[in-house]
Amino acid sequence: MIAVLLAGGSGSRMQSDTPKQFLPLADGRSILEHSVEAFNSHEDVDEICIVMNPDWIDATNALVAKNGWSKVKHVVPGGAERYLSSLAAIECFLDRDDDDFFLLLHDAARPFVSPDIISRVRQACSSHRAVAVGIPSTDTIWQVNPFNATIQRIPERAIMWRAQTPQAFHFPLLRDAYQRALQDPQFHATDDCGVVARYAPEVPIHIVMGDEQNIKITIPQDLKQ
Repeated sequence: MIAVLLAGGSGSRMQSDTPKQFLPLADGRSILEHSVEAFNSHEDVDEICIVMNPDWIDATNALVAKNGWSKVKHVVPGGAERYLSSLAAIECFLDRDDDDFFLLLHDAARPFVSPDIISRVRQACSSHRAVAVGIPSTDTIWQVNPFNATIQRIPERAIMWRAQTPQAFHFPLLRDAYQRALQDPQFHATDDCGVVARYAPEVPIHIVMGDEQNIKITIPQDLKQ
């Protein structure tokens, strides 16, 4: 299983000139260090690819050397949008003779992913070609009219889940779904499950349970975790 750490963004909502993945958490280690270490130390992960903001490739390579992350084999530049970073990871492995492997894509801004979550994803990959991580929503979710901020619909809470990462896909499935997506002039997606759900709808996406600690660092207050 190959883990892909998606760290190509700038983290503009953090109000910092430094990309948020390099900002320190309470213990002094950066968000990126926590995220990479979670996968580098996991027995089910064979290899790691970090997709990084192009201006911070050298800083990332320095962290790899400093921390002795032996499983990190690739540090590649990402794009301005998330799907471009996923594409960069896919392109990194296109030349492999054997495509019978899973890519496990994780937001580098989720530094608290647990070993149990990674293990559950790996186990699910033995019987599913697409695996997502999520947790049931404890809040009521509103579908809102974006033009006048009024409630349009209130979906039943029991069927609403909050998406987390990692998300894992058999490589040929993800590769082919993106190839179809790039032919669509209306293509837009916020995560890889969205791409597979739309462009490979015949493949069910199995969900494994995440946890409340697996948050995405988004605003300055999150750094106090």
